[in-house]
Amino acid sequence: MQKRKLKINRPWRRPGALLVAAMAILAALAWPAPASAADDAAAAASGDEMHGAILDENLFPSASQCQSCHEEIYREWASSNHAYSSISPMFHKFENAINSLAPTIGAFCVRCHISAGTAMGEPREMPIWERSQVSREGVTCITCHRVSEAYGRSNGERRIVAGSIFEPMFGNIGGDGVAEVVANASSWKVAVNENERGNRMHTGGIKFDQLSQSEFCASCHQVAVNLGIKLEVVWEQYRDSPAHKEGVSCQDCHMSYNPGVAGEFKRGPVAVVNGRPVNPDRVRHDHSFAGPGYPIAHPGIFPHNPEAENWTMQEWLEFNWRQPWGDEDWEDEYEEAVDEGTREEIEFPEIWEDRFDREEARAIVEYNLELIEEKRDLRKRVMENGSHIDGPFFDGEARLGADLDFHYVVTNTNNGHNLPSGSLGAQPELWLNVALIDPSGNNIWESGYVDSNGDMADQHSLDVLAGKIPFDDQLVNYQTKFLTTNVKGTDREMYLPVNFDVDQLPFLRPAAQPTTVINHPPFVRMEGRSIPPLASRNANYSVPGSLISEPGTYRLAIRMRSRAEPIYFMRFVGATAEMERSMNEWMMEIDAFTVEFQIGG
Repeated sequence: MQKRKLKINRPWRRPGALLVAAMAILAALAWPAPASAADDAAAAASGDEMHGAILDENLFPSASQCQSCHEEIYREWASSNHAYSSISPMFHKFENAINSLAPTIGAFCVRCHISAGTAMGEPREMPIWERSQVSREGVTCITCHRVSEAYGRSNGERRIVAGSIFEPMFGNIGGDGVAEVVANASSWKVAVNENERGNRMHTGGIKFDQLSQSEFCASCHQVAVNLGIKLEVVWEQYRDSPAHKEGVSCQDCHMSYNPGVAGEFKRGPVAVVNGRPVNPDRVRHDHSFAGPGYPIAHPGIFPHNPEAENWTMQEWLEFNWRQPWGDEDWEDEYEEAVDEGTREEIEFPEIWEDRFDREEARAIVEYNLELIEEKRDLRKRVMENGSHIDGPFFDGEARLGADLDFHYVVTNTNNGHNLPSGSLGAQPELWLNVALIDPSGNNIWESGYVDSNGDMADQHSLDVLAGKIPFDDQLVNYQTKFLTTNVKGTDREMYLPVNFDVDQLPFLRPAAQPTTVINHPPFVRMEGRSIPPLASRNANYSVPGSLISEPGTYRLAIRMRSRAEPIYFMRFVGATAEMERSMNEWMMEIDAFTVEFQIGG
């Protein structure tokens, strides 16, 4: 039996309807009505300290509107970290936690992660399922291609130029292809104003030089908070790197079709309009923006998929994608078993009671999982293109009953930034897992092992703290953490720049004196362990001689492991069990290999 084609065009179920309903409620409550771009959402309800009006969603086009002409770019972007920035459940858990500790932060986080929603005037605390479609797209098309002013390190404060889909877009080349299509709109079957039929498109392309420069990325990828602590350090690392000195830009690597290798671009049309390519021999940049991050959201919600918009986010969260709902063979077997009385009926959520709806949803989920697997491959390639492990190198001859001392050399082969690079101290995680296997196949020694939750056995492991497993005193961990000063006078590692011992209300407060006076913020600083560009570090280990008692062939196995968030941190911010499971499922092995060596009798 052939799969049914997906049903589309159910506008009454599209998320845009939520915004309409929300605005109707606001109007009933005497909140301001949607304002024009000229009003700039500045008006507030008379006499009250309320939020400004939300700008018209049509002035901030969704990526779904760009897809018709830029399908390949849309497909690359749809599963990217940029597209994930607003959807990420971990971002929302962290953002809520940090705002509960420091309520004055306000829109500090969302102006990068939910740039269009912030520009539209959506309140910071507005639930993601109530936001407009373009808000849920995070760093979407207009986040970059509707910026007309050059910015530097602005902590995400840059202006999106409001305008309908027909207004010009800003790019790195100019608008010659757009001009050709617009000049012959009827031939290309496009609409360049509201009164025409055809694919709606922007009517101009304006060259914006900074879009091709690394400085364009700095406003969101070099971020400091009021304490003087830097949450994002990617730009700072790049600025001091060999890549910067050689003139290699962020875009050269992160928009290359060989992740982490500069300048490997494709040639082909950036736009295909109604089947006709525009400028078919032009350099094409990859919009996957490959990096170490990955998604843990429901695969019906992410990657972005216009057909998934037939259901709301809440409805998708009721679809149990881990069960075979909607699989045609499973549905046939299920119906037959129910008819024969050999199986009880499943109480499906009301929205998923219809088999054909479940099959539509399954088709969307399977397509999205394919995109996620492509992203998994890109992630592995970018990490392996940026690292290398040599060794083991033994300190003397290996003998029975004698301590076995050895080391590996870990090299950051990336010339653009540190290994690892990232943000927030608590992320990303990168550590070495080394094990010694004796001639009988027993694992007699290991470092870099994880506890029952998946965390390294360091001082933050819940199992270590509970005495269930030993502390890993030889752990080689390149994760950056914060150092906070106890009221008792000692430093300790923390995963947030918050000192919980100073008083009962651990608010983030700016220093009373400039940080330049003491050369670091008081009571908190960053403990960087990452490896600089093209640098190497030794990873030293020692196995007690008492464990080496059997002559024969021994094996030393090593792998580098990567994960976006530690589980103890996820629990601190209130992550769900499903979020933890997904986070661990994405744990990745890099540069894994095993060597054999002999120890005589």
